This record gives sequence, structure tokens and C-alpha cells, in this order.
Amino acid sequence: MIFVGAVLLAILVLPSPWGLVAVIVGGIWEIAQTLFAIRWSQRRRARVGAEALVGVGARVVSPCSPRGRVAVGGEIWNARCEQGADVGEDVRVRGVQGITLLVERDQETVSAPASHHST
Repeated sequence: MIFVGAVLLAILVLPSPWGLVAVIVGGIWEIAQTLFAIRWSQRRRARVGAEALVGVGARVVSPCSPRGRVAVGGEIWNARCEQGADVGEDVRVRGVQGITLLVERDQETVSAPASHHST
């Protein structure tokens, strides 16, 4: 945008030697801005795919004993939970094996069911 303004100034307003200076400075500015934007956008790798789900919480939608299904971010995934987990329990993704998420119960939800409490 600066370059276009410099060209317009060179053509319409500035005298001969200053028009060329304005175009050169505008071009250098545009190149520097583009290089900065490229470097800024590549400062870290994008996390995509199933590996990005490691550490994310999920909710069991099909009993995991040990295989079942969980919902993560609106998607249903095959899951394996060695401890077992019932429908509605919160679990945490600990790894990925192919297209199956390896999950374990959240520490907050690991407790005895209400039917097992003594009164």
C-alpha cells in the first residue's frame, strides 16, 4: 500500500529526483514488511491432527471397557481406556494410536459411585 502511494506521489506531486526516492523507499518498506510477516507467521509449528488432542479433556459417549467412544471438540473418536469409563464420565487424552485415542479418567471424576458409599 505504501508502494502504491509512493508511485502516485512520484507521478502526480514530487519533482523528478524525489519521485524516484519515494518509489525506492516505498519498495524497500513493502519488502521489509513482507519478510517480517513471513518470519512472524513461521515462529512456531502448527499443531494439527490427532496429536494435537493429547492433554485435552473428553466425554465418554459409549462405555470404554476398554474400547469405546469419546466426544472431543464436537467430534466422536474411537477410544481405549484401560481403567474403564462409563457414559458421561470425563476423561483426558493421553496419547494416540492410529485413529484411536488413548484416554484415562480425569482425577476429579475418579471416585466410587454413589451406590458404593456406605451410610
